[in-house]
Amino acid sequence: MSYRVAVAGATGAVGREILKTLIERNFPVREVAALASGRSAGQQVSFGEDKVLTVQNLETFDFTGWDIGLFSPGASVSAIHAPRAGAAGCVVIDNTSQFRMDPDVPLVVPEVNPQDIAKFAKKNIIANPNCSTIQMVVALKPLHDKYKIKRVVVSTYQSVSGAGKEGMDELYMNTKQHYVNERGKAEVFQKDIAFNVIPQIDVFMDDGATKEEWKMAVETKKILDPGIPVIATCVRVPVFIGHSEAVYVEFENPVNVNEARALLRAAPGIVVEDQRVEGGYATPIECKGEDAVYVSRIRKDPTVEHGLAFWCVSDNLRKGAALNAVQIAEALVARGLLKKAA
Repeated sequence: MSYRVAVAGATGAVGREILKTLIERNFPVREVAALASGRSAGQQVSFGEDKVLTVQNLETFDFTGWDIGLFSPGASVSAIHAPRAGAAGCVVIDNTSQFRMDPDVPLVVPEVNPQDIAKFAKKNIIANPNCSTIQMVVALKPLHDKYKIKRVVVSTYQSVSGAGKEGMDELYMNTKQHYVNERGKAEVFQKDIAFNVIPQIDVFMDDGATKEEWKMAVETKKILDPGIPVIATCVRVPVFIGHSEAVYVEFENPVNVNEARALLRAAPGIVVEDQRVEGGYATPIECKGEDAVYVSRIRKDPTVEHGLAFWCVSDNLRKGAALNAVQIAEALVARGLLKKAA
């Protein structure tokens, strides 16, 4: 069987990565529609080495007869068109923040809570979590299953591609400005991002946390376990692609470092690169274009009774967005949850 797949937000960084991932993973596609805003309609995007798709207007697109919608057009746009697609019988996998905390919409990382995929029927929508949450819960899952997590403290070092093509362009321009002794102009970010780190991602909330930090806390509860408290500090760094995280976990039960390393190594979606030598760890450079969550610097946290610390990195455009969405689509097919296709 093969499926008709509509990719909304196809001209953006994540949309292009979704199209690339569908080809790389040989997803059973019968027909693909590339969708974007009216101003992008008529543009062309590549689908594989020898096929070009003409972008269609999302606002007027008829989803009747389409099987899967892979959405990454921005939350306000998904709010309008994802329900419209769902009502037409198209199962939407949405990369935006719009539906993540909707109780009628499952929030899924296939390596962590694949059983929740089947809960999509009320709205025909499945939410893709925040990119920083995805890589963290992939690493936490095998540890939680064994030792039961009591508390998580995480600091993130998030690349500018998390803010889309505009964020990448701003880092490039700011860097050029510094080399000619001009002060960088901040438009996408709150301050000049070149040669700098910015401890704010998304807007501030009443308690002083940013919305990105809030997302990591509430999404972890929904995906992994509602009893896990998370405190996050999310920082934007001058890296083009790849998010990094320093994670400190306190468990209810005694944890053994060597055993934890073996559990991580055996878990799906994880590559352990943890050598206690110069350079024996993963960085965003190595994870660019890769599917896995890389875990390094695994060690005991002596400040709590049952504590473990580790470093993890992942390509935020792939596992943090496009790949996770395509994996959800693959799980829908594997579990027979889609209506019969041709």
